[in-house]
Amino acid sequence: MKHHLAPLFDGHDDVQAEIDRRPPDTADHAAATRRIIGTYHPARLTLTVSAVIAEGPSTVTLRLRLPDGTDLPPFLAGQYVALFADGTSRPYAISSSPARPGHWDLTALRVPGGRISNHLADTVKAGDTLVTTGPMGTFHHNPLFHGGDVVFLAGGSGVAPAMSMIRDIVDHKLDRRFHLLYGSRSADDILFREELDALAADHPNIRVDHVVTEAGPGWAGPTGFLTASLIEMLAGPLDGRMVYVCGPQALYPYALTQLAELGHPPRRIRFEANNAPADPTTQPHWPTDTAPDAEVTVTARGRSFRTRRDRPLLDALEDAGIRPEAACRSGECSLCRVRVVKGTVHTAEEARLRLSDEKFGYTHSCVAYPITDVELDV
Repeated sequence: MKHHLAPLFDGHDDVQAEIDRRPPDTADHAAATRRIIGTYHPARLTLTVSAVIAEGPSTVTLRLRLPDGTDLPPFLAGQYVALFADGTSRPYAISSSPARPGHWDLTALRVPGGRISNHLADTVKAGDTLVTTGPMGTFHHNPLFHGGDVVFLAGGSGVAPAMSMIRDIVDHKLDRRFHLLYGSRSADDILFREELDALAADHPNIRVDHVVTEAGPGWAGPTGFLTASLIEMLAGPLDGRMVYVCGPQALYPYALTQLAELGHPPRRIRFEANNAPADPTTQPHWPTDTAPDAEVTVTARGRSFRTRRDRPLLDALEDAGIRPEAACRSGECSLCRVRVVKGTVHTAEEARLRLSDEKFGYTHSCVAYPITDVELDV
């Protein structure tokens, strides 16, 4: 069909004749696009557990593969996937190398009372299937902005993304210096210790320092916490180096304080998102004289239920059988974003809200807490 503006252009008849001579395009481009998106950015994947590897007294690595043995979607070292079980989900960093797309390794630390971590540690076995999202997250190396000389402060299972980054450097022979300062409770709790030490011994651009808080017999390395003086002693002057931080929640404010003492600018620090705050009532904008253990009513999708004020809205919704899309559960990815139609919520400092969210009443339900009875648009 000739466009009504075509006659305004010189030679339009010749162009139209050429178009008319071409065979009609009957390809389903929309379907092809959906296949590409599904391959590289799948919403859900059903994966087979090919191996369960004990990493320590309370940590396992699950090796996941596609049932047909084909390559998994690519990812950047440091990214995570959300794993679904028991009506909820939890994010787990991929600890394997992006250079080995045949499998993903997810390293999970047992959490006391944890709904998913205990399930993974106690009941999942080789041959089982697990459902995950595709890879996501911004905690990865960007050579343009992060430079080629980085320091990583890890605590406990927070070493998982560092492990992926180190394996990536080795497998792809990257021109990057990487210094891992890894804090653990004891020598027995150090994850990947043999591999980390072997890689550091074989690759001069990789350095690993282990630090433990409980030094047992035979321990000759540094002890205590990752203080400013210890960071400076082990890593030397930070200058403009990028510093990554990943570990338990308590590590984040502590590391920020220590790095500030060294004069390291916040713009050269990257924190991995790591769950909702353990106690939202300690945040300065929690309403005073508001009992955290008191219950309020939440209404969503035509249903009402009771929940405590100090329980994240996302957890409460899932327990009531309402399951918004979710991934990071740390206030960052925004997939669990909901609108507060009525009532007041406490949105934790961890939330990375859009500029318009406050004006239009949106919050991230994984780090939002109902202060009064609330009605949500989910």
